[in-house]
Amino acid sequence: MVTRKISFFNMHKIADSGQAFRIRDIDKTHTELIAFGRYLQVADLGNDTFAFSCSEKEFSAIWESYFDLDRDYVKVSASIDPEDEYLKDAAAFSDGIRILKQDIFETTISYIISQRRSIPSIMTSVERISALCGRKISVPALKTPFVKPLKSEYYAFPTPSELASLSLEKIEGTGVGYRAPYIAQAAAGFNDGMLDPDSLARLDDDALYRALTAMYGVGTKVANCVMLFAFARTSRFPVDVWIQRIVDRYYGGSFDCSKYPDIAGIMQQFMFYYERRRDNL
Repeated sequence: MVTRKISFFNMHKIADSGQAFRIRDIDKTHTELIAFGRYLQVADLGNDTFAFSCSEKEFSAIWESYFDLDRDYVKVSASIDPEDEYLKDAAAFSDGIRILKQDIFETTISYIISQRRSIPSIMTSVERISALCGRKISVPALKTPFVKPLKSEYYAFPTPSELASLSLEKIEGTGVGYRAPYIAQAAAGFNDGMLDPDSLARLDDDALYRALTAMYGVGTKVANCVMLFAFARTSRFPVDVWIQRIVDRYYGGSFDCSKYPDIAGIMQQFMFYYERRRDNL
């Protein structure tokens, strides 16, 4: 078990932020997730203190980067234009949301699935794909302050070779609809090395964007989401129907990302969460 005191960290909001599709709340103080082929449970101990169901070695190697713990999000929020009342309100409402640095292959496939779909339906398809051809995950025995996991079995998201081995019919059977050929071609590209995560990560933003949008079925919004949520390119500002609605209603049709050259994507996430949830909480 690892215990850390972390400011600007709220697992419930992160789970509900729409950036990852395998994070679920267990109860008011416990959240679980599957990422990088591992099960992790996070317990909120109060007073900005959290317990993580992993070793110190694993926490340092995976979860510190995954949760973007080296970034000062209080400073990020303080950098908002003082005259931008909407964005200030969005940041305050979204206190605790961090940009997750996710697995490149899983994020690419997940956001290909995401096109014109609701978050619950995306989650369902991702789980079906994982159960269909991902390896079974061993969940460690959990003691206080952790609680019983939601399920008895968990599966890692498949590797490129595992997903590439599926027929188009089996991919279609996971409920992804017309996106099945996009998924099959992406899996083949990662599997045969045409799409190499390490090589992609070394590209600058413009080159990475071109490489992603060259993929079958990947457009501007999906590419920017993958860049933001898998490659930690926090300057990217994905625009979906929610963000377009915000930009049209509060910013006269154009949001000035130049005010936030390195963190526009964080602002986007604040705006997205705020607009979706402010009338429900």
